[in-house]
Amino acid sequence: MKKTTTTRFDVVEHLRTPEEMAAYLEACFEEAGDDAAFIAKALGDIARAKGMTQIARDTGLSRESLYKALSGERTPGFDTILKVIQALGLKLHAEAAK
Repeated sequence: MKKTTTTRFDVVEHLRTPEEMAAYLEACFEEAGDDAAFIAKALGDIARAKGMTQIARDTGLSRESLYKALSGERTPGFDTILKVIQALGLKLHAEAAK
């Protein structure tokens, strides 16, 4: 029997365009419910895809603090979330719940 080799899936490899990044974040918003750390982790994935060093420069935050804030292990402040979203070139939208 032939042995199957697998590799760890990393969503970052599939986030190449701003549209893919926005679609991923939108899907995470729908999936997260009230889990803010889940959204922070999704933003961390997108930031890694764009380049954490550049996002750090654009936000004025250190790479280390960004990695910690967007690890999914803690809930970053809303000001950090807004800075990251802006640096990623994304926008937040609101709509009435159904």
